[in-house]
Amino acid sequence: MRLIQQLTTPALALALASTPVFAASEADATQTTSNPVGSAAEVRQETQELLKDLQAYGAEQRDEAVAASQAALDKADQRIDAMQDWLDENWSDMSQAAREQARASMDALRARRTQVAESYGSMKTSSETAWESMKEGFVGAYQALGDAWDDSMQALFPEDNGS
Repeated sequence: MRLIQQLTTPALALALASTPVFAASEADATQTTSNPVGSAAEVRQETQELLKDLQAYGAEQRDEAVAASQAALDKADQRIDAMQDWLDENWSDMSQAAREQARASMDALRARRTQVAESYGSMKTSSETAWESMKEGFVGAYQALGDAWDDSMQALFPEDNGS
């Protein structure tokens, strides 16, 4: 059974929609109240933009690459935290199967985020000669985080699949 069908009530939807963190703005018109963290398509687009930008940075532009990467990681952390907050608030309304799926999804996201942090540290402190290799390592780890995010969104919000 789909997770959202197991959770949502009109009161829950209203509460999420009226909470500032989750409220949809005009710019987020595709976001639904059942999905408090934005669309998978939005995250995919942001991931692709970052990866494209990083490919263009040479060793002499390390500071710009590191700053762009840190901003993207901060946003990813905010999304992961928002998803965890939403799950915490709705945990008691979830079936055992939905809880197991949510736990597995969050574990996968956190594992990928840890890998990205390690790659980020290596990229940030790399020598000029190792820059390209470290940058590629970060790009691969960040792409894997994006893929884990997609998997989590598909598992937790199947009605938004492909949005």
